[in-house]
Amino acid sequence: MEEYDIIVLGTGLKECILSGLMSQSGKKVLHIDKNPYYGGESASISPLEELFKKFQVPGPAKSMDRGKEWNIDLIPKFFLANGELVKILVHTEVTRYLDFKAVEGSYVYKAGKVHKVPGTEEDAMHASDLMGMFDKRRFRKLLLFALNFDVRNPRTCQDVDPNKMTTRELFCRFDLGLEAVEFTGHAIALHSSESYLDQPCGETIRRIRLYCESLSRHNTSPYLYPVYGLGELPQGFARLSAEFGGTFLLNRTVDELVMDSGKVKAVKSEGKLFHCKQLICDPSYVPNRVRKVGRVIRVICLLNHPVKNTHDAHSCQIIIPQTQLNRKSDIYISVVSYVHNVASDGMYIATVSTTAETSNPEKEVQPGLELLEPVMQKFVSVSKMLVPNEDGKKSQIFVSRSYDAINHFEADCEDIKDMYRRITGAELSFGGSQRHQSYNSDDD
Repeated sequence: MEEYDIIVLGTGLKECILSGLMSQSGKKVLHIDKNPYYGGESASISPLEELFKKFQVPGPAKSMDRGKEWNIDLIPKFFLANGELVKILVHTEVTRYLDFKAVEGSYVYKAGKVHKVPGTEEDAMHASDLMGMFDKRRFRKLLLFALNFDVRNPRTCQDVDPNKMTTRELFCRFDLGLEAVEFTGHAIALHSSESYLDQPCGETIRRIRLYCESLSRHNTSPYLYPVYGLGELPQGFARLSAEFGGTFLLNRTVDELVMDSGKVKAVKSEGKLFHCKQLICDPSYVPNRVRKVGRVIRVICLLNHPVKNTHDAHSCQIIIPQTQLNRKSDIYISVVSYVHNVASDGMYIATVSTTAETSNPEKEVQPGLELLEPVMQKFVSVSKMLVPNEDGKKSQIFVSRSYDAINHFEADCEDIKDMYRRITGAELSFGGSQRHQSYNSDDD
């Protein structure tokens, strides 16, 4: 009989990060995946032929060149350079296994065209065609306010109580016009709907500062993306787990979870029992313990050209605020290319994603697809957004949430930190000695 402190089912990014953290803290961890590859639903697919096979599409065309040169993320997301995932990478030293490139541009959609998002004082005053002169000055004042805001120093607060004043009231105080409010809320603070306007402004101030501080690291945009794609991430954390004694079993079916008085006792896999005190898994392993809260549509597009009006950027993010299309949620477009070693020379991969609001989600993302034309090939998926029914404290089964439509990792990191808190009873902190104070980044 084999006994473990924790068994992890699935090698998605969240599961691999938690597996690495638990192994690093001295827990005996067994990691099982029903698939023969790492990544779960957020895997990277290579070679290109496998993507066509997965989506049951004939091809690929000869013009797409050598299939082995492609690494296509099923759920592409960017990192904010100063965000939570980078902090986790540095804290765990998984940076040893990864190289990054800065994403070349951050854009927002307005009236049928994409515009560069102003994230610095200089952008605000000179480069941005999103605002008139008066709004530029007001927006610049808001940026400076957010960057200097510190609750411990009342002089920086300018009588703003971040727990009481709403974001709408904050924007009114700076007299921001509607257009400036729209791109500030959606393309800088990265809110995905309008509900933030009537919530306390502290979170929006924090998000604006995170965007600006991330941007100050690389100038072109606040985002990073790994060379060879996101598939490197779960593998990096799997290496970390193995380094600290974690055991991995891939391509192995899970027969059942063995319970005792409502609490997990063991996992039965291919007839063998593995005992554990706690279990971490993605929703696909426990369909009876999760519920559907929505659907996400993602359309992966293969292009042989950069996206129009992005200054021929090899990589970029484009956000279409929901108010532009009379929707409830934003549409996100992430673009990466051969410079990240994820596509053949001269080729680009653009993914359009949003929370589905109708029974025809493909029609919903059409405005995003139009920005990418001509498209050589597209692959459409609609997946359920699943969340756990309970917090796991009674059953000791801790289930991650499905990945949302947003194309950066901040919400996913909140889920990781929340699960860590429930599993260990402690906060995930990034203190202590670290050999690697900076991460590898290549801005070329």
